[in-house]
Amino acid sequence: MSAFADPQTLSDLNIPGRHRNKSIARLFDTVVTAGGRRLMDAMFQKPLSDPEEINRRSRIFSYFAKQAVSLPFTDDEFDIVENYLSGGGGNLLTVGASAARKRMALIMIRSDDYAHLQRAVHTSCELLSRLKTFIDQLPHRGGPWSDEIERARTALEHAALASLRRHDSSADLPLLQLIRSDHLLRTKLRDAMAQLIAFVYQLDVFIAVSRVGRENGFTYARALARSRNTLSVTHLCHPALDNAVGNSISLNGEVNAVFLTGANMAGKSTLMKAFGIAIYLAHMGFPVAASDMEFSVKDGLFTSINVPDNLALGYSHFYAEVLRVKAVAEGVAAGKELVVVFDELFKGTNVKDAYDATLSLTEALAENRDSFFVVSTHIVEVGEALRERCRNFLFIYLPTVMRGVIPHYTYRLVPGITRDKQGMTIIENEGILELIGQGR
Repeated sequence: MSAFADPQTLSDLNIPGRHRNKSIARLFDTVVTAGGRRLMDAMFQKPLSDPEEINRRSRIFSYFAKQAVSLPFTDDEFDIVENYLSGGGGNLLTVGASAARKRMALIMIRSDDYAHLQRAVHTSCELLSRLKTFIDQLPHRGGPWSDEIERARTALEHAALASLRRHDSSADLPLLQLIRSDHLLRTKLRDAMAQLIAFVYQLDVFIAVSRVGRENGFTYARALARSRNTLSVTHLCHPALDNAVGNSISLNGEVNAVFLTGANMAGKSTLMKAFGIAIYLAHMGFPVAASDMEFSVKDGLFTSINVPDNLALGYSHFYAEVLRVKAVAEGVAAGKELVVVFDELFKGTNVKDAYDATLSLTEALAENRDSFFVVSTHIVEVGEALRERCRNFLFIYLPTVMRGVIPHYTYRLVPGITRDKQGMTIIENEGILELIGQGR
């Protein structure tokens, strides 16, 4: 679980789970190595809180996006090396005895162990050679990851590793040479190999994420100090949608709350999810689905979009919503600087209570000018009241254009508060009332 966002928020935004359809984790899951996948999982679980760290990671991704490179080996090849290096080891005598036993087993009982050892050593040496060639082709001086690249290059130029890189992979190694190579890889150079493997994991993630960003036309947000208290995103889209319409939102200490309205199907929930996802990815240093973005680092992201009831605990949908709002109130009271997204607050109760609660709580929460809020509702009267009483709200809506009796949606924000109400029109267009009448 991310400390930056709770499980409900992660679920609302469909962020975790590489096997979940349209999840954000799945979108970026193009890594080659198992270790790279673990590293990316760790990044998703812990967004960054320091602007310098965020910007440095973004610069590294951007650097690899410009190189447009791929790892110089397949996942199967690297699996062989990972499995091989994770076992064995010992002094030269132990390694030699093990190899000799495998060689004898090959002769006596046609065991595959000796062939597997030959293949593992060959593959390890071949990957070292390819990695050296790959690194030598990277422009690195003055780059955001130049120190790490230089350390890997220095390690690969170590005399012992250099001798391994020169192995002829077209023929089996003689037994004594196999023993020596095995001992070097898994014992004498074990730490150096572990460092190179960790380097490859990072390389894998940087290449994978940068490729996704480049191929989708994403950009890298600029992280600012908390004291700037600003958020600006241009041409924001949902990263999992093709040909999405972009929208822009700008918030600061003077205008720190968005009041969003629009008819059903106008795109409010999608926009709010896109906004939350951009906030989350920006704090990871990952590319975002926008043409430009800068933001002040916040303590956390909190959403209330698809809040379920909890029958096991006896919670109604309304009470579950109340608990979500209470969690935000507790965070604000504790002095946390948050980004909060509320979609259709209190839809689990009657209109009068929903109006009173939405108005009172939205006005009270938004007085915390160090946090940013996005609130949507169908109760447009709340917006009218807030417009009279508050000066820190941005009122925007997603319009509906009627073409005859058919509603069409632009998905493009305009200023103001809408009074579009096409619910009955959609019901009538679907002929539901006529169907009911036919059954009488």
